[in-house]
Amino acid sequence: MSEEKKGLFARLRSGLSKTRENIVKGIDRVFSGFSAIDEDFYEELEEILIMGDIGVKATGDIIERLKHQVKEQHLKEPAECKQLLVESIKQQMQVEETAYEFENRQSVVMVIGVNGVGKTTSIGKMAAKLKAQGKKVLIVAADTFRAAAGEQLEEWAHRAGVDIISAREGADPASVIFDAVNAAKARNVDVLLCDTAGRLHNKKNLMEELRKMNRIIDREFPDAHRENLIVLDGTTGQNALAQAREFGSVTELTGIILTKMDGTAKGGIAVAIQSELQVPVKYIGVGETIDDLQKFHADEFVNALFDIQ
Repeated sequence: MSEEKKGLFARLRSGLSKTRENIVKGIDRVFSGFSAIDEDFYEELEEILIMGDIGVKATGDIIERLKHQVKEQHLKEPAECKQLLVESIKQQMQVEETAYEFENRQSVVMVIGVNGVGKTTSIGKMAAKLKAQGKKVLIVAADTFRAAAGEQLEEWAHRAGVDIISAREGADPASVIFDAVNAAKARNVDVLLCDTAGRLHNKKNLMEELRKMNRIIDREFPDAHRENLIVLDGTTGQNALAQAREFGSVTELTGIILTKMDGTAKGGIAVAIQSELQVPVKYIGVGETIDDLQKFHADEFVNALFDIQ
């Protein structure tokens, strides 16, 4: 493992400490407390995984796969199947597409999610990361319903050293997107990052707003690669899953940014989200600094959770 990789793994491992305390310690107690692999053993494991926000469906699949492998390999001792459990969790998180295509093509990235999940911060950190890769980045503040959102984004754009397009409070978000798309073309921008309003309680308006934005981007920038990334707060556990489903009914989601994972014991939600939605988690936030927003790799996540180097 390279020094950089070691550093990222250490940050991820540290960020998942509360989740590890919640899930892995409980799992270890089951493995050390049972002398035989029986139904009680499986039930205890199941309960710990569900309580760790891995979710009922994903947990059921993980346990069924574990039972099948234990039977197939004729295992008798609980300790013998711990690695199988880890592998089963990794398999549960497999999704077909995790590419970061927007890094390699001229792209428009819509960032959606309810207020308070860390959307603005995530956009700022992504902008800084893309800028560090030599990309020309433009941010557009299309959440015109909250003055604070625009101010925060301007601060992040300044920190990241990238340009921002914003409008007065209450302006039509679609017209702001129109201006930004044309500016991105004129300036030959590599990635246009769009902040959007997160008003789930008024789904009809949100749906219409996103449709208008998408129509403008389709018409004005037809060759751009498109991404719709939803930002979810890891500390909200199963609520994050519900939000993703709601937004998924409004627009096609291509990826997930999971924030505040360092402050939660509910980190198992990453397993539930990727497993149940079949949408890849693309970034995970495990702290406040720019480097604490990391690209997400399911195997590395599970290894860090179980402290497997």
